[in-house]
Formats: sequence, C-alpha cells, structure tokens
Amino acid sequence: AGMSEEKEELLFAIRSLKNSEEYVEKGVKPVRGILLEGPPGVGKTLLAKAVAGEAGVNFLSYSGADFVEMFVGLGARRIRNMYDEAEKQKPCVVFIDEIDALGKTRISGNGSPGTQEADQTLVALLERMDGMNTTSGILFIAATNRVDSLDSALLRPGRFDKTIHIGPPKTKTLCQKSHIAFFCHIVHRNFQHKV
Repeated sequence: AGMSEEKEELLFAIRSLKNSEEYVEKGVKPVRGILLEGPPGVGKTLLAKAVAGEAGVNFLSYSGADFVEMFVGLGARRIRNMYDEAEKQKPCVVFIDEIDALGKTRISGNGSPGTQEADQTLVALLERMDGMNTTSGILFIAATNRVDSLDSALLRPGRFDKTIHIGPPKTKTLCQKSHIAFFCHIVHRNFQHKV
C-alpha cells in the first residue's frame, strides 16, 4: 500500500527498460534517467530496487561519496568504471544514492585541487549520461534530498527525463498500511487459536 502516484510514474520507465527497442521502433523515446528527490528515509532506494526487480534487470548500486576523491582523476576514472560495468551487466539499472555528494553546483574561479577533482568527476558523469543512447538498456536513477544543491548541467533535459518527488506517506496510505497490519494480526491470531 502507498506511493501509488510515484509507482504510476515509474511504470513507463519499467516498460521502456524491458522493451526499449520496441519502443524506439514505435517512435516512443524510452526513459534514460530518473531523479528521485525527497527527505531521508522515505524509500527512494527501495523504489529504485523495485524498478530493477519489476523490469527483471540487474541493479548496480553506488553512493555519491564513492566518487569523491582527493586526487585529481580518480573520481572520473571511477565513473568510467561504473559505466563499463553497466555495459557488461545490461540491461540494468544504475543507481547513485546521494548524488548531491558528486553533483554539487560548480563554483567558478576556485582552482583548488579538491574543486578540480570534483569538477572532473562531474564532467565525466555528464559525458557518460550524454553518451547513452535510448536503446542502451541502461536506466540511470539517482536519489537526493538536496535537489537545490545540484549543478544545473546535471538537471538539464536529456539527462534526467523525470524528476519524481518521494514524500512521506500520506494519511490515507498510513491508514491502508494500518488496516493491512491489523488484518494480518487478526488472521494470525485466529489461525493460532484453531491449531
């Protein structure tokens, strides 16, 4: 129970991942990237795993912090390695949690080595996202709770086709979950009495 609106938005992505070549033949552009944004603890990671599970494809999971390095070039190399692994595992979902650690807004004029490394890593990610064609069999999903801190180049159309807000459960959803839990408790209790 719950997240019915979010699930509806992801159904197209699941279908297009399963049938990307068929969609392209019909003139429909498959989804290449989805940004899940919302507060911590609302199920963004679980939702990304569910997309891969429903599509029946591999799930490659990373954290934005995995790509943050002190030495120039290492983060960009890790991005390239991630995409090489995705090419081997396709069809697949590539998930980066806390992408804000990797894709923060760039600050011009700051030439420190840490800033250069972060900029190179972000540029490597942008290049890889641009290089994916619509029939690649790779769906890129990222999650953040700080969408306002992301670089505008990362949010440009063609990189993330959809931005989906994942919020806390609504009252109706909580009632549905409570009703299901109560029903399961009653069934379990009645079953125990009959045994």
